[in-house]
Amino acid sequence: MATAVHELTPKEANAHPPAEAIVVRFAGDSGDGMQLTGGQFTLSTALAGNDLATFPDFPAEIRAPQGTLFGVSAFQINFGSTAIETAGDAPDVLIAMNPAALKSNVGALKPGGLIIADEGEFGVRNLTKAGYEASPLEDGSLARWQVLSFNISQLTLDAVKPFGLGNKEALRCKNMWTLGLALWMFDRDREPLIQWLKEKFAKAPTLAEANIAALNAGHAFGETAEISGPLKQHHIAAAPAEPGLYRTITGAESISLGLVAGAQLAGVKMFFGGYPITPASAILHHLSRLKEYEVTTFQAEDEIAAIAAAIGASYAGQLGVTSSSGPGIALKGEAMGLAVMTELPLVIVNSQRGGPSTGLPTKTEQSDLYQAVYGRNGDAPLPVIAARSPADAFDCAIEAVRIATQFMTPVILLTDGYIANAAEPWKVPDMSGYAPFPVQYLESVPEGGFKPYGRDEKLARPWVKPGTPGLIHRIGGIEKAVDTGHIDYAPANHQAMTDLRRAKVDGVADHIPEQEVTLGEAKGRLVLVGWGSTFGPIHQAVRRQRAKGRDVHHVHIRHIWPLPRNLGDLLKGYDKIIVPEMNTGQLKTVLRDQYLVDARPLNKVSGQPFRIAEIEAAIEEALA
Repeated sequence: MATAVHELTPKEANAHPPAEAIVVRFAGDSGDGMQLTGGQFTLSTALAGNDLATFPDFPAEIRAPQGTLFGVSAFQINFGSTAIETAGDAPDVLIAMNPAALKSNVGALKPGGLIIADEGEFGVRNLTKAGYEASPLEDGSLARWQVLSFNISQLTLDAVKPFGLGNKEALRCKNMWTLGLALWMFDRDREPLIQWLKEKFAKAPTLAEANIAALNAGHAFGETAEISGPLKQHHIAAAPAEPGLYRTITGAESISLGLVAGAQLAGVKMFFGGYPITPASAILHHLSRLKEYEVTTFQAEDEIAAIAAAIGASYAGQLGVTSSSGPGIALKGEAMGLAVMTELPLVIVNSQRGGPSTGLPTKTEQSDLYQAVYGRNGDAPLPVIAARSPADAFDCAIEAVRIATQFMTPVILLTDGYIANAAEPWKVPDMSGYAPFPVQYLESVPEGGFKPYGRDEKLARPWVKPGTPGLIHRIGGIEKAVDTGHIDYAPANHQAMTDLRRAKVDGVADHIPEQEVTLGEAKGRLVLVGWGSTFGPIHQAVRRQRAKGRDVHHVHIRHIWPLPRNLGDLLKGYDKIIVPEMNTGQLKTVLRDQYLVDARPLNKVSGQPFRIAEIEAAIEEALA
């Protein structure tokens, strides 16, 4: 997706427009370019200064049969002149490019919402594929909504006819026609997208001009079509925010930049070993373009090779990083145990998806928390951090690098498919405000002799580059002797080393911030405890309920393991605890185990994020 950059001036930042937000969903066949359309509409929205959040939703199949329900691809964007923290519950506008897209998405549309449909695709064949006996555009079944249908396919063919494209090639431009109409509807500037099309098709100028013609035709249709009723132009003012330089960013981009920033703050080169897997692959793609920051990227032949190479890089004195999603993280499990045993810094990014096994490759879930906290053979503790949004992933990546290098330990950073693919505005930070945490390699024999597993005040062992004179040592997966690092099977030694590894990770809690109340007070009737991408819907639901006078509060956890040292006392200040999660109750179990509190689950495993209304209903039920 192209990135929009916008310099927000103090005048814009201090504006007070009416609070307003609109949710638009583009839906069509997986070959209709809905993700591209949504991405470019996001770009224009960011340039207009609106706050926004997006939710791309696409099938796992590379190319599902055209016109079928399981081949539908959708892109939802929530944008407005107020603070936006979710991609929205129910769309105000649904743009449906065929019957399958309409059938799959119309149930989510608000009552009275607007449907814009390409009637050129509502022929008998496509209606049959979608399971319609008659056209819903004509049988009255859409009476709950406003419906506008016109032949977008034919209008596109007419617009690009001068360029001599074949019928199939010409119809590929209809997403640009649709985008042009959407840009007119919400008073968006076409020029940045025209420039983008010229750059994208620089080697095929005819395609560039055809797509530009389609974009302009869709925009002109909105301007000139004499349609009474719902097709109106609507301007939404820019959202107030702090002055500064803003850009749109996805979670995958944010993590990549955060990892590089963390390595720079640590003063260490970075090696990334990865293997393609949805939705984690984008991190490898982004890092491969950042070589000027002393980043080496390696696409391995499999998941095990990827993490093993990263561990080797850490042994050699670079920061090893690897990334995957649930099934790939499972494959990396043994090597993660090796990193725990050898006590080397390593960052493991898990972009969670629906499981188990291959599961739902393109859908979001939070079901790998047990895997992150407990999922290795033996007692192999390691710190776990969870990002709450695309922008937050930047700081979380820096924090993962800090902990890994300062404590000589592997660290897991959890995101999910929603965070990885979604986009939001991000204020580009001033890096002078980040405290460096420079790595200190051991470079000479200490007084009293070299102890490869000797420890500092944080229980971290020394980091030694191979070949340093006098500091020869061995690493491996067999149990190490205290201090010397020699192989040692003695029962007392294994007990001591297991205790030390656990104490080191537990000690991380003394070097992370205490848990704060995200919204509300430190005592009350009900608290919602969240982690990861549930932040937006929880926060909005709690905010709405507090506006109604209800005694409800929000606590959102970044450090999943070890948990913040004050969290137990904080949770005991509330009468009731609800833990919304996109799994069957994993953080809930951890909180019960650690603090003996009566945490109650609110679970969803549909592959879709929580809706604000779902969480509000749970709050009202708990306080009834």
